[in-house]
Amino acid sequence: MKKYVALLCIGLMAFINCKTEKKGETTDVQKELSVLEKIAYANGYDQWNGVEELRFTFNVDRDTSHFERQWRWNVRDNEVTGIALGDTATYDRANIDSTAAKADAAFINDKYWLLAPINILWDKNSLHESHTARALAPISKDSLQKLTVVYGNEGGYTPGDAYDFYFNDAYLVKEWVFRRGNQAEPSLATTWEDYIDEGGLKISRMRQNEGGTIKWYFTNVSVTRP
Repeated sequence: MKKYVALLCIGLMAFINCKTEKKGETTDVQKELSVLEKIAYANGYDQWNGVEELRFTFNVDRDTSHFERQWRWNVRDNEVTGIALGDTATYDRANIDSTAAKADAAFINDKYWLLAPINILWDKNSLHESHTARALAPISKDSLQKLTVVYGNEGGYTPGDAYDFYFNDAYLVKEWVFRRGNQAEPSLATTWEDYIDEGGLKISRMRQNEGGTIKWYFTNVSVTRP
């Protein structure tokens, strides 16, 4: 669903530093990061290349019901193992057949919830983005920056969807809105809370709707490096 994007020159937070040569001379050229890139870097994008394995459990609590899916992603080999409702599936993401497609759709969903600030940079070639300097967050009513990303109408499991990311001046997401098919009205809005630093990645472990009647959260989050 999502397409990985490689940056040729990696810098720190607000700038990418590249070397250019002209007539035997080397000069420094600084390229300011886009808002989308600043969000990704603030959440650990520049640390991703060193990740060997990612594990996490995606949980949903609604009223008295509980649901969870466990994931182990061997990033180097791009092999995924998922466990849900007592069933286990292991598959190669480079060779997804009809049997693995359902498991992969669930993995893509859960991974996106976990790593959306980084995922939007991986997906950069497939989306349109727009930035608002100040906007009213839907739940807290705080004045935050807003980045809207809209996915293309072809490809992936949910083409044409839109996300509004509300983030602070440290480029950490505080709330988001999902709009199915880029419709005007929100399909879902949640908070982003309980950030941790795991293996260089900044991860929000708790999401709640307004009123806290539904909770989406992550447990057993671990990052393995060589």
